[in-house]
Amino acid sequence: MRILHTSDWHLGKSLEQINRIEEQRDFISCLTKIVEEEKIDMVLLSGDVYDTNNPSTAAEELFYDAVDKLNGKGKRPVVVIAGNHDNPERLCAASPLAYKNGIILLGYPNSDAGRYKVKTDNITLADSGPGWMELGISSCNESAVILTLPYPSESRLEEILTKELDEELLQLAYSDRIGNLFSKLREKFRGDTINLIMSHLFMLGGKEGGSERTIQVGGAYTVSPSVLPSNTHFAALGHLHRPQWVKNAPCPACYSGSPLAYSFSEVDYAKAVYIIDAEPGREADIKEIFLDCGKPLKCWIAEEGILQALDWCEKGKDKSAWIDLQIVTDRPLTMEEQKKLRQLHPGIVNIKPLSLC
Repeated sequence: MRILHTSDWHLGKSLEQINRIEEQRDFISCLTKIVEEEKIDMVLLSGDVYDTNNPSTAAEELFYDAVDKLNGKGKRPVVVIAGNHDNPERLCAASPLAYKNGIILLGYPNSDAGRYKVKTDNITLADSGPGWMELGISSCNESAVILTLPYPSESRLEEILTKELDEELLQLAYSDRIGNLFSKLREKFRGDTINLIMSHLFMLGGKEGGSERTIQVGGAYTVSPSVLPSNTHFAALGHLHRPQWVKNAPCPACYSGSPLAYSFSEVDYAKAVYIIDAEPGREADIKEIFLDCGKPLKCWIAEEGILQALDWCEKGKDKSAWIDLQIVTDRPLTMEEQKKLRQLHPGIVNIKPLSLC
């Protein structure tokens, strides 16, 4: 079975008030091409589909178009879980229609995929329960057991983990609770299935990209990698925007990261998706596919002042990028100078003066 892992689309997210829906549409086209060319059997989307819990019409339309294309009219299952940015009910509102083609939408940690019927010749929802499912794909003659844990806040878990206010105790209680969930659900894993995990959470030791929204006060919602079951072929994680492997995990576990750079703190970060080749009883083969969609983000520092910045613009430096421009100067920049810079380079997002001292 060939599985593609993606996450953190943040559809509808802007860059300093600049609408990026066209770049996100470009990403969906790129992703659809990868799925077809790589002959992917199943797509996993690990949360933060949208940037807000009240997404725009354009963002929702793009999501529905995306999962329809990735699904290929019932050719391959697409499994989607909610992240901390998503409204679980709104994300899953289309389930009665989506499930018919094998598009599984899950909002809460205890969601049961068996609530709706899958009606496609190639995909079978063989069994399910709160937090897990078994999907059969006839085209590759394999079945996958997937443990699904959408963003597990205390409110979405519908429980108070501890009455202690100490942050360290809160973190230990939260990590233990997530570990208990996985420990119980891992009993669904079998030797004749491909065993997968999907979740949206912050693993201890993960590196943030800078554009993530904090999912907790302090570090209380941090999870130890040791809670992941060792007999997992792959754990597809969401939340962190840098593509990365989880260190010290007992099984292969990755954050695929966001498909676009969403803040200037992510300048020059590579963006990627993961492809997992798995079969029962064997270690999975995992490869990274780098993305080249969307405009790059660049930071300029004009140490020689406004004339240097104007020269860069006139020469067409980074003409296809979004620019954060800082200009060393001993005086305020005039409105006319700023207007001229933006006329020469429409991709300039910020213009900030830097004092000589």
